[in-house]
Amino acid sequence: MNHPTPIDLPSLTARFAIPGRLRFMEIAPGLPVIDIATPLATARVALQGAQVLAWRPDGMPPVLWLSGAAVFEPGKAVRGGIPVCWPWFGDRPGHSAHGFVRTRLWELRETSLDTAGQVHVRLGLQDDDATRALWDHAFDLELHLTVGTTLSLLLTTRNTGAHPFTLSEALHTYFSVGNIRQTTVRGLDGTHFLDKVQGYAPAQQSGPVHFTGETDRVYLNTTADCVIDDADQSRSITVAKTGSHSTVVWNPWAEREKAMGDMAAGGYQRMVCVETANAGAQAITVAPRESHALGTVVSVAAYEKLTRGPAQDPRPR
Repeated sequence: MNHPTPIDLPSLTARFAIPGRLRFMEIAPGLPVIDIATPLATARVALQGAQVLAWRPDGMPPVLWLSGAAVFEPGKAVRGGIPVCWPWFGDRPGHSAHGFVRTRLWELRETSLDTAGQVHVRLGLQDDDATRALWDHAFDLELHLTVGTTLSLLLTTRNTGAHPFTLSEALHTYFSVGNIRQTTVRGLDGTHFLDKVQGYAPAQQSGPVHFTGETDRVYLNTTADCVIDDADQSRSITVAKTGSHSTVVWNPWAEREKAMGDMAAGGYQRMVCVETANAGAQAITVAPRESHALGTVVSVAAYEKLTRGPAQDPRPR
């Protein structure tokens, strides 16, 4: 079994840095991050949890939201960016919510720069005594990130044991928006969902998702891409996905936010989660020596400027 090397920034730099494009630093003691800066985009990725903390294409406002009260401590989940939820999504009695991989240090396996100017990062995690005490299965988990004018994540689960296992998972993406009341999510019209705010009551989406209060929904049997219309910032964010049959849409709103110590007051107004997932009854079973890949590609487009009066729809066509 290969275990991650203890974090040593000089060694990471010697092995994986890309001059002028990718470097390493600590944002807090024991919390190393990868900083990426290219003509295409900037990004920050934490080795703890393989969590993308920031991504901004050149000329655009930040696309990912990070809480102003986020906690940066080893072993603590960070509120914002793209947490990896695995091998369970949501609560599990006696265990931490959303699995255990988001608070563990991952192994950095590879970095590279392609001919298009995109930076690639591969991070991995394997089972050990600590993971088997929580979830008794043999696995290799790898996240491949591609950072450019789009942001691509591919999470591959490999069953390295002799028995099948079942898991739920999500790329729990927090998006930055100008004003949640002026934000909608398209792509889920007609889709059935479970409304967690209403005790998992079943319902069906009609038209775009609008936000007027706490929203926590698991949309079922959907492989569709979603589009976040961020009207306040005059842009749309497309969330494409593969290997996913659930989409989770979440905003805690004001009252729920007050109970969350790592949410700064009013933070809910500038964020929305649209999560690429396999949740609940749509959990994934992986046979021995087989694999499953969950992927998302995030892209951003500015609305066309209005030139013929206010009656025009500013969304991209």
